Amino acid sequence: MTACYSAAMRQCQPPAPFILPRPPLPNLWLVSDARNDAMLEIAIARLPRGSGLIFRHYHLDEAARRARFARLARMIRARGGLAVLAGSMAQARRWGADGAYGSARLAGPGGRGLRLVTAHGLSEIRQAGQARADGLLLSPAFATRSHPGASALGVLRWRMLATRAATPVIALGGMSERRARRLGVSCWAAIDGLVHVAGAT
Repeated sequence: MTACYSAAMRQCQPPAPFILPRPPLPNLWLVSDARNDAMLEIAIARLPRGSGLIFRHYHLDEAARRARFARLARMIRARGGLAVLAGSMAQARRWGADGAYGSARLAGPGGRGLRLVTAHGLSEIRQAGQARADGLLLSPAFATRSHPGASALGVLRWRMLATRAATPVIALGGMSERRARRLGVSCWAAIDGLVHVAGAT
């Protein structure tokens, strides 16, 4: 990881004037998935301090999923980071997560937890603003294995959509450090991109 991503607790965007500032968001987010599970401990250990984990692991039953989340959450927090759970805010609170990740309709009241929402176009970007989300993951910026054959936004459309957001934007979808530079962003998330870096020798 280069130094420009090591200041992971900076705001992705400054808060609007005269509005209480949102909690600071990590610049770098590791997104968990069934296919990257075996490398997660190594990847977390190599992330810059203060990075974030978005825990999905939809393939596990609830008990196994909760146990896996607890283990990874301890690891990321030991490095000054945040552990966000894919699900409702109510579930995130029950599990002791730092916040919830999902669609804007699942965002729920914020309270002390971060609300990260997904968006793929203008309507979902508007919903994120209406839900007063703390961060918006705009995807897919580039072609991704998560959605084979799906159309990617590409650099120009991704930037255009990001400018329409009233919420701090995090790039997702085929992301890597090199592609973050192409987009001109410091806030990004990846499933494969960060795990492949961790597994490199």
